[in-house]
Amino acid sequence: MIILGIDPGYAIVGYGVLEYNGRAFRVIDYGAITTKAGLDPARRLEMIYDALGELIDKFRPDDVAVEELFFQNNQKTAIMVAEARGVIVLCAKKRGVNVAEYTPLQVKQAVVGYGRAEKQQVQAMVTSILGLKEVPKPDDTADALAIAICHGHTGRSRLAGYYNK
Repeated sequence: MIILGIDPGYAIVGYGVLEYNGRAFRVIDYGAITTKAGLDPARRLEMIYDALGELIDKFRPDDVAVEELFFQNNQKTAIMVAEARGVIVLCAKKRGVNVAEYTPLQVKQAVVGYGRAEKQQVQAMVTSILGLKEVPKPDDTADALAIAICHGHTGRSRLAGYYNK
């Protein structure tokens, strides 16, 4: 199974493409889609849609796993990221790819074994699980890989309950 993990954002969308055979992961690709501040907001969303579409067309994932949003303070940022997240989900669905959604707590639990793990713990486990030499940068990329790992471990389980066909 090919999994495309996505850490949604407006300026930076982290992505990670993994192959999972039920026992082990193989890294295919990872990186970030970036948009520059100052561009027209609609143009930034279009750039995210187009770049994600290219990734889906190139890697043909079976599933796209996306982190659910969690914000406490900045409503303006939350709205912009929610718009980007909507574009991401739409892009995957328009290309016929299954979309699964996970909370940050679920991702940390699946990767570290503890839902309140610190960011550095998640990054260290991602690096270890995938056999990488160093923590992927930017942080959004490591987060996207963690989301893909989470999906590999829980996504196809009927017990997960978060898999949206």
